[in-house]
Amino acid sequence: MTRLEFIVDGPPVSQQARKRGKGNRLQDWKTTVRQEAEKYWSSEQKTATGLVMLQITYFYDSVEIDVDNIVKPIQDVIIGLAYVDDKQVSDLLVRKRNLSGNFKVEDMTSTLAEGFDRGKQFLHIVVIDAPNQEVLT
Repeated sequence: MTRLEFIVDGPPVSQQARKRGKGNRLQDWKTTVRQEAEKYWSSEQKTATGLVMLQITYFYDSVEIDVDNIVKPIQDVIIGLAYVDDKQVSDLLVRKRNLSGNFKVEDMTSTLAEGFDRGKQFLHIVVIDAPNQEVLT
């Protein structure tokens, strides 16, 4: 069973930053994401070889970013850790939630609670085995 769950302090850096001449900023962000993922990775865990689902939630305060722009850098840097190749990502769920907004968290994990406890914007990232490929819900 595949499960990698971790948090990264935000705001994220968009893949578009590279095109705007901010390549170093993007590379620094990717390095940070990888380092945080490795902190939560257990040596007993195995890199997934099958299909996986990637879930990203950006809890922001004032800096808002388009959700589609935050996926690729995260997806790329966890190659070799959570999965062998990003082609294994068959399902993707990306959300953003304003920390000042009105939302409810069900089944809060200790990792997600840690993110809220930090008191600033963050990303909650989870990689799990993909749902049944024969059933669409």
